[in-house]
Amino acid sequence: MERELKDLISKTPTQPSVPPPSEPECQLPTSISADGGALVEDDRPLLKPDVPAAITPSEIRELEKKFAAYVRNDVYGSMGCGELPLREKILLGIALLTLVPMRVVLALTVLMVYYLICLICTALKAPNRDGVDEQEDYAHLGGWRRAVIVGSGRFFSRVLLFVFGFYRISETLRSSISPGEEKSSTEISGEEQPEENGRPGAIISNHVSYIDILYHMSSSFPSFVAKRSVAELPLVGLISKCLGCIYVQRESKSSDFKGVSGDVNERVQEAHQNKDAPIMMLFPEGTTTNGDYLLPFKTGAFLSKAPVLPVILRYPYKRFSPSWDSISGVRHVIFLLCQFINYMEVTRLPVYSPSQQEKDDPKLYANNVRRLMASEGNLILSDIGLAEKRIYHAALNGLISPC
Repeated sequence: MERELKDLISKTPTQPSVPPPSEPECQLPTSISADGGALVEDDRPLLKPDVPAAITPSEIRELEKKFAAYVRNDVYGSMGCGELPLREKILLGIALLTLVPMRVVLALTVLMVYYLICLICTALKAPNRDGVDEQEDYAHLGGWRRAVIVGSGRFFSRVLLFVFGFYRISETLRSSISPGEEKSSTEISGEEQPEENGRPGAIISNHVSYIDILYHMSSSFPSFVAKRSVAELPLVGLISKCLGCIYVQRESKSSDFKGVSGDVNERVQEAHQNKDAPIMMLFPEGTTTNGDYLLPFKTGAFLSKAPVLPVILRYPYKRFSPSWDSISGVRHVIFLLCQFINYMEVTRLPVYSPSQQEKDDPKLYANNVRRLMASEGNLILSDIGLAEKRIYHAALNGLISPC
């Protein structure tokens, strides 16, 4: 197994070096594959692979050069198990006794209040159903019900971000760039969305953390792609239906099953053509990074040929990075709640309308949007993906004992 792992490592493309390690994937949204189907998550755990603990620190440093997109560089180190300085331990202890309990209670209260609002607004109303794919949602409700669901949803999502320590979010709107002109930017409130190139059918964003989802809910309240099991969760299930989530079907008994990609394409087209339809939110990288890199885009998000709105998220940090990689979900949430202040920077680009050549070639469309986002967001383009992420996590698990 060790030999296999080293063989895989040797075949992996090298990229610029960035210090320490990385984190696990955020799992509400699910990526769309290049052939149009949904990528159903592999349930194998990222952080507990069956590999021997025989990799040396020097080999880990080599891995960090190859897999820099997943390397965590904060005080807490790889898997959140780094040796903390005394000052950090004291701050962590104080926060665990004060901030964490308060924030947990407030977050649960906000979640319950919004759930009750959704319950009232959907009372006596049957969800919109797709007879073929068995998709159901309340995102197509009209009138005061939809207005209350969206308005309160955006408000409470922002409240949750505030509870988690994101007191102020810096949002920048990039204006259109003409050939020969310098880039310019304008500070905005987050309400405006540039649509001079037509209404976008989807929002395309880099993926750093589960916090991404809360931000996009507070900004535009879009629909996501989610695992089918999310629909059955207490509280969250109804909220996901009000968002209009498209659920990944692991199996379908219908011979006419057209796949999640078909549903996504229809919804993207609908959002592009109808201003009252919920817009789709897609993370084409398919997994999270440490926020400094941009992974290759899967083309499923670009098959509809509709314009897209690129959004770039960054999380500046001093002690703990909100990026979710090579660290367990529970540990990440606890450390995040222990931070007195968390930071987020958002850059919105103009709506990107594909050329005829891009419409005919979704891969070209995806690559051009990716390069634009990397350039405007000062992100490093990386050629690695989820397979390399598993190799890196396997190596970390072999080196670092549980703490």
